[in-house]
Amino acid sequence: MRNILLSFVLLFAAISSAFAQKLTVESFKLAGSDLTAQTQPRKDLNNRNCALIKVGIGLQGVQFEGGIMGNVENKTGEYWVYMPQGNRQLKVKHTNYAPVMVTFDDYGVEKLESNRTYELIVVTYPQYAITQNMTNQSLDSQHSTPQTHPTVSDNTISIPVKGRISIDMVRVEAGTFTMGATAEMNDPWKDEKPTHRVTLTNDYYIGKYEVTQALWKAVMGKKPSRFKGDNLPVEKVSWDDCQEFISKLNRITGKTFRLPTEAEWEYAARGGNKSRGYQYSGSNNPSDVAWSYDNSGIKTYAVGTKQPNELGIYDMSGNVKEWCQDWYDEYSSSSQVNPTGANSGSYRVLRGGSWFTVAAGGCRSSFRSSNTPDYRDDGIGLRLVLSE
Repeated sequence: MRNILLSFVLLFAAISSAFAQKLTVESFKLAGSDLTAQTQPRKDLNNRNCALIKVGIGLQGVQFEGGIMGNVENKTGEYWVYMPQGNRQLKVKHTNYAPVMVTFDDYGVEKLESNRTYELIVVTYPQYAITQNMTNQSLDSQHSTPQTHPTVSDNTISIPVKGRISIDMVRVEAGTFTMGATAEMNDPWKDEKPTHRVTLTNDYYIGKYEVTQALWKAVMGKKPSRFKGDNLPVEKVSWDDCQEFISKLNRITGKTFRLPTEAEWEYAARGGNKSRGYQYSGSNNPSDVAWSYDNSGIKTYAVGTKQPNELGIYDMSGNVKEWCQDWYDEYSSSSQVNPTGANSGSYRVLRGGSWFTVAAGGCRSSFRSSNTPDYRDDGIGLRLVLSE
């Protein structure tokens, strides 16, 4: 009996050790200026040039699965994986780590194209050991607050939620700006006027990314979205749904998250005190910073796949529209300090463009829309704010 028990303990320890860490994707994108797939080509079975994925991982002995053509080349610091056009997934494996399946569509690439070079960055990520997972599951069921602390770097903060799920926030310094249809905003709508001066007296943190489906599921236990993918923004959530989500998130983290006020949202979208006066959040070219009707192919994309704005915030001009805390109301020309919108109303504010918004019509930083608090749509999600 003792030998059997000892064998079980050793087996359990070995399993825990082997899967104490896993592989996870940090980024996957088209390397637009890299011509290696053309200058050092490899043919597929139809005599067409393959796509080339350059995988940066920092490990020896990595294996790959997924319709690979020929041998994987182990270069200094990276692997070169050639795959025929049309492929949609690549599995990355290592004997000491749990594997990861990379679904290209989660990162804005529907399928591989011939003659194109792509960059995939894979890192190792510590997981909880089996006994720790069991303990955390018990704590979660009792809504206990994890004993974890935010990680701070420069103007950002990362707040752990559950497992490897965390929330990256960007610090926005207090300041004064002109809200509404300023001179650089082309063809504004009536409700974007009159412009007015707004002063925000307190620093705050706003989500670097829109709330993802992985984060929503970690808190709510399910994904309500039409378009499925952990790194895609959550959508088909009402303003009321967002309040329930935030309430549960605050119990889990012990923090006080909320939706941004409309003024906080626009100030952050414009780049805060680092604003360069762009029409869109981070550029005068909407395709640089936004997924809209013009370039989305009628779907959402993984958060953070376009360029960030001046503060390092992604997707504020397009991917999904974002609920704000305020009741919708018309603007006044009077200067305001820390405005929070109307005291009551029938519609809550929505800001930003979405995958079905025509860029020229509704992706500019001053654009406003609204809907009833119980309304759900596959183009509506949220971004979080954390007050200091």
